Amino acid sequence: MTRIGITALFVLACLAGNAQAAAPASQANSDKGTILVDGKGQALYTYDKDMTGMSMCGGACEENWPAFVAEAGAMAEGKWSLVTREDGRQQWAYNDKPLYTWKKDAKPGDTGGDGKGGVWHVAKP
Repeated sequence: MTRIGITALFVLACLAGNAQAAAPASQANSDKGTILVDGKGQALYTYDKDMTGMSMCGGACEENWPAFVAEAGAMAEGKWSLVTREDGRQQWAYNDKPLYTWKKDAKPGDTGGDGKGGVWHVAKP
């Protein structure tokens, strides 16, 4: 392989690595199969009462189910989008479903919020 070919492969590998790093969450294996997790390894959840592009979980709901809030300057890409919450914060969504953590999940890998109230589900890629 020529030097140009090796350089091109290196650049492509770096770009691919950056694209993966740009995702706001990652995947992990759990007792529920492969799920989406935040940067701390906490399970992410969806809420059946949310509407496409809109969170319906605020106030007391958000105290139990904290929104997966995006950092300033975050950019939507692919299946990842941003939802503007009532307080103006940006929340990550996957396949147009806003994402949350559950306050009673104590450690990475916990999925205790799955099925709560029949309306909370672990987010799956």
